[in-house]
Amino acid sequence: MTTKIGIIGDGHVGCTIAHELIVSGLVNDLVMIDVNEGKVQADAVDFEDAMANLPHHVNIMVNDYAALQDAQIVISTLGKITLEGKGDRFEELEYNKKQLRPITDSIKQSGFNGILLVISNPVDAITNLYQQLTNLPKKHVLGTGTLLDTARMKKVVSQQFHVDPRSVSGFALGEHGNSQFIAWSTVKVLEQPLTELAQSHGLKLQDLEDQVVRGGATVFLGKHYTNYGVSAAAVRIVRAIVSDSRTEMPVSSYQEKYGTYMSYPVIVGRDGIVARVELALTSNEEQLLEKSATTIKEKSQA
Repeated sequence: MTTKIGIIGDGHVGCTIAHELIVSGLVNDLVMIDVNEGKVQADAVDFEDAMANLPHHVNIMVNDYAALQDAQIVISTLGKITLEGKGDRFEELEYNKKQLRPITDSIKQSGFNGILLVISNPVDAITNLYQQLTNLPKKHVLGTGTLLDTARMKKVVSQQFHVDPRSVSGFALGEHGNSQFIAWSTVKVLEQPLTELAQSHGLKLQDLEDQVVRGGATVFLGKHYTNYGVSAAAVRIVRAIVSDSRTEMPVSSYQEKYGTYMSYPVIVGRDGIVARVELALTSNEEQLLEKSATTIKEKSQA
């Protein structure tokens, strides 16, 4: 089966995702779209120059919305990261909202009927807008959400206990932004509850959470953008969709109970969100989730 994927936005994240998809062999036909014609053409030629030394061949199309008609996945990475100077992803909202209408009109005109994966910030609000403007089913429109934040949490915890981050389970929930939180009741290290391990090792959960936040800030302050971590998260979602692996992940999806897109574990497969997961959160975590949902809705309407 031929896999066709479109990427809208060829900035730091978009071209990193394109590179990873090409090198991994996850895509056969790649549609790259960006308003900066020179940049996207240059990247396409650069990728083609690499083909002779790669194990996989990929057909690359540039700025052709019509080519999205039979794509399985379209990924949105559009944005203007320089607007996040105050440390709030909602600083990008007004700029990105203005970009959406012509893009979603073009997506609809193409006849695209696949899965739309959103990375553009603020991801929960923009994912919601993409769904409304494209009229795609809610289960077919999702955002990377706190999958990256969850990975950062796993890194911090794994370093504390000297294990591989894949030996840590658990979730960061809510907004991919300032109101997100780590649901520590869900976190385990080698199947041992972190809350018990922290107590026995004299660790403060708030200290660990602070390290998670500082880690993201270190990347942003050091190079003024992030790309590898979020691109790995996006490609993991793509892999789950393409392979129909039905993988549990905390991605931004529409939460009926809260009336907004935000991150909560769901099962991701070929048909997008194929099942829901119910967590046994503490009462405090439930309150934090409600607060995060309220924050997303209030800031989206501001």
